Amino acid sequence: MVSEVPAQDTHGPEVSAPASSGTSKPAVVCVFCGSCPGTSPAHVGAAQALAEAFHRNHISLVYGGGTVGLMGEVAKTLVALSGPDSVHGIIPEPLVKWEQESPRDLGEKDVYGRTTVVPDMHTRKQLMAKEVIEGGPGSGFVALSGGYGTLEELMEVITWNQLGIHSRGVVVFNVEGYYDGLIQWVRTAVSSGFIAPGNGGILVEALDAEEAVKQLQEYKVAEGRFKLDWSQK
Repeated sequence: MVSEVPAQDTHGPEVSAPASSGTSKPAVVCVFCGSCPGTSPAHVGAAQALAEAFHRNHISLVYGGGTVGLMGEVAKTLVALSGPDSVHGIIPEPLVKWEQESPRDLGEKDVYGRTTVVPDMHTRKQLMAKEVIEGGPGSGFVALSGGYGTLEELMEVITWNQLGIHSRGVVVFNVEGYYDGLIQWVRTAVSSGFIAPGNGGILVEALDAEEAVKQLQEYKVAEGRFKLDWSQK
């Protein structure tokens, strides 16, 4: 078991944005995506293109730690371009046999970057979010194509943004219309009165990799976000 990051308190991290230290930290982007490649080669191509855009813009990747499907593709592409220190995979121990192509992958830092094995899904998401929140300008979350898990992770960070837990950008990389239905659902929820109009723009769309990076760099916090105090007192 790899444990390069110490076990964290599973009740949740302090997730408010850190105070500026006067120095610019590198951007960290968390990518949510499938552990399958999808039926269209466009999905794998998008994962590769996103990694290439990260390399051009000096962005580090934190992701779910899988070495198969789109997860493995975005990780190994960025490692090949930017080196193993540019990628941090965080995977729950029970998923190692499902999302790692081989047990040897855990030690393949030169292929997939460094890997941290954690006990559960909550800790995985907690640590990924923490790295993004503590990253420099342009840090945020990008969803490539994926299934239930990808959507669950995406909706959680959208909700956290609305609640004021973080102020990082949230982008869907919409490959071949994959997220058209989700984007339309947001519009319908706004028009139906379930999402405030001022929060309709928390989630933004990108149609290519460079646009995904640009959307994070130019992300504007939604006017309707809840002004809640999440500091631990």
